Amino acid sequence: MSSLAGASRSATAELLQQAVHRSSVLTIAGLRERAFTRAFENLVYPQIWEDPVVDLEALDMKPGCRIVAIASGGCNILNSLLADPASITAVDLNTAHVALTRLKLAAASHLHTHDRFHRLFANASDAKNVEIYDRVLRHRLDPVTRDFWDGRSRFGRRRIEMLSRGLYRYGLLGRFITAVHLLGRMLGADPRVMLSARNQKEQQEIYRRILAPLFRRRLVRWLLNSPASLFGLGIPPAQYRALANGNGGGMADIVEQRLARLACDFDLRDNYFAWQAFGRQYDPREQGALPPYLLPRNFEIIKARAGRVDVRLTSLTRYLTRQPNRSIDRFVLLDAQDWMTDEDVAELWREIARTARPHARVIFRTAGEESVLPGRIPQDLLDQWCYEHERSAELHRRDRSAIYGGFHLYKLGETRS
Repeated sequence: MSSLAGASRSATAELLQQAVHRSSVLTIAGLRERAFTRAFENLVYPQIWEDPVVDLEALDMKPGCRIVAIASGGCNILNSLLADPASITAVDLNTAHVALTRLKLAAASHLHTHDRFHRLFANASDAKNVEIYDRVLRHRLDPVTRDFWDGRSRFGRRRIEMLSRGLYRYGLLGRFITAVHLLGRMLGADPRVMLSARNQKEQQEIYRRILAPLFRRRLVRWLLNSPASLFGLGIPPAQYRALANGNGGGMADIVEQRLARLACDFDLRDNYFAWQAFGRQYDPREQGALPPYLLPRNFEIIKARAGRVDVRLTSLTRYLTRQPNRSIDRFVLLDAQDWMTDEDVAELWREIARTARPHARVIFRTAGEESVLPGRIPQDLLDQWCYEHERSAELHRRDRSAIYGGFHLYKLGETRS
């Protein structure tokens, strides 16, 4: 590992420790927190699990908008370019997420055809992808990103080979989904059967008959009610405790409810989240379900605007502290606040309020159903914002990823505009 890559990994570890560690290492909670941060230092989300159609509608971007967003796997950063923002700053605590987002942007900028772009990130399992990287992309990456993709995994392969061996089967989430598939097949219920449905009625029937009975199995319920078993979903211990304590049936019931929604409430023909969950890939048909940034009609738009994105390894709060007053129009927080202490959430919103331009909007998701802000940030700070309760509930119902408990939209109040 080069000194640049080593420094980047060390920065990731430090940022994650600050975000997650709340308990003494001598406690079970503390040990779980440290196990989570160790797991989260590597690639977690090869695909982001927030519906970009919902996000872009909520953000309602105007010409000249400046966006700050958490990068995660980078999908929604590229999707947001379709709304023609002036700039996007993508931040993340995870070196692998930063490297993947930068690779996607480099590919959009420097590949001449949609076919190659599609092969890299939609197919993501073609042996030619390593050649595309070596011949076209490698020398156009910054040294830290290049070192990451040239680096070796613990199995001795270059990391870039993930894109020739099925990118979406890698990362913490990819391996979690693989493990769920193996367990399902062992128990006589193959999740891939969902993709044979021809319409929503068949989806509902297949789910009721084949997948729903899994949640009556003692082994499945025991695994889902174990905090460590859900690390693969990116759920840190504090978030897990908040969810489980608020539901009498524990996490098993929550996962069952949300999987049922993913399987039954949205047509599989245009729900690429369901394809990832039940097939561990995108729909292979040419006009199949894909994220917007991977659709052929959007390639030239993404290509022309990729240079507007700046990707940084840092926390959102730390980035905002360096920005001028009233300089940012839109804030995309994902579910990051579920990880934070009350003090961290309050500090973040102080910076959001300071840097927000008139008519600013903030969106985020929560593992639970309710917004995390009331009671956690000072009331005078909360009063500056208007919570779009009904609109948030409507957008949540339409979120095809179906894995979150709530979607939340806040607008800067008229008194601040």
